[in-house]
Amino acid sequence: MLTKFKKIDFTIVFILLLLMGISIAVLYSATSGTKYDGYHIRMFVYYLLGFAVFFSVSLIDFRLLIKYAVYIYSFGIGLLIVVMFAGNTYHNATGWLTLPGGLSFQPAEFFKLLLVLFLGFMLLRKRKPKLMFWRDVVPILLVTFIPFVLVMAQNDLGNALSYLVILAGMLWIGNIKYTHALIALVLFAGSVFGGITAYKVYHEHVYKFFEEIGRAHWMARIDPWLMPEKASRDAIYHTQNAKLAIASGGMTGEGYLQGETVQSERVPLTYSDSIFVVIAEEFGFIGSSLLLLLYFVLIHRLILISLDCRDRSGPYVIVGIVAMFLYQVFENIGMFIGLMPLTGITLPFVSYGGTSLLINMACIGVAMSIRIHGHEAEEDQPLTTTRYTRVKSQNP
Repeated sequence: MLTKFKKIDFTIVFILLLLMGISIAVLYSATSGTKYDGYHIRMFVYYLLGFAVFFSVSLIDFRLLIKYAVYIYSFGIGLLIVVMFAGNTYHNATGWLTLPGGLSFQPAEFFKLLLVLFLGFMLLRKRKPKLMFWRDVVPILLVTFIPFVLVMAQNDLGNALSYLVILAGMLWIGNIKYTHALIALVLFAGSVFGGITAYKVYHEHVYKFFEEIGRAHWMARIDPWLMPEKASRDAIYHTQNAKLAIASGGMTGEGYLQGETVQSERVPLTYSDSIFVVIAEEFGFIGSSLLLLLYFVLIHRLILISLDCRDRSGPYVIVGIVAMFLYQVFENIGMFIGLMPLTGITLPFVSYGGTSLLINMACIGVAMSIRIHGHEAEEDQPLTTTRYTRVKSQNP
């Protein structure tokens, strides 16, 4: 065990400690004197649990997770089905299960890691260098579509979209054919362009449709992004005040605990979804850039682990994790500067949330397991026919 511990990338551990410090400090600023006062202490406890999860998962051979990925995936699907009937509703999304002790657990967050592991398992089974459409791509699309539909039914658009981003990243690392990738890109671009055009032209009809299916609040999130001139005052309240807070931060910020907009509670959910707004207003462009630099270094270290891994499943899993983190960072920050619509996506390792933090720490733990055990893969595995033939030809 000590040998494994020495293989841990302590640069990543240091980054996680920095992100913990940032999260606790910013949460204190965002919640001090409000009904959420004390969330920074809870976050510290979550981080202690998170590091325990991180080190525990790091010591587990990731190949065991790949080996039993089918059962892990099935378990996750079962949780997504259970939460539809027995879940609690927060912010219009029915996606939380109540655990003993009053703790809440969000299966949709948990399933992101399970999806990465199962797609890694499926990619490992491919028989040719390029992904075959019917044998490889279609089954991968199907196993991603099932949880996507279940989470969409829970009214959780943010997590559902993360599954599609994970899918795209893992199809890319799985070596999808250029023709298939081009067709998918054209279909995606056409769907986005056509959807936006139809949304603007038939806005009233779209609103009636969403209202009938109980998703009218989606319009309140999309209108400020695509059609701010038609958005209600309530709909633009969140994003408009967030933009004002970010702009007022300037280069160096207004100072810790001095953010006028966030301290006056004019920006909702500053402890979770909107926590970047607190950082931008109080620490400015420089503070925001330093946070993004930490994410960049973290992603860079994860990619280095994938390049150094000798087992094929390792890079698959790490690229899926990287795609998940990149989407969360881009979506969370982008929705407050007008690049993306408003969704319930948290900022990794910074926003308040036990489930989100523990799953993110588990993801880093899986990546660390790949660093620790990835070098053992080829020595531990029996020679395949191809490898045996190559060795034999070199030693007649």
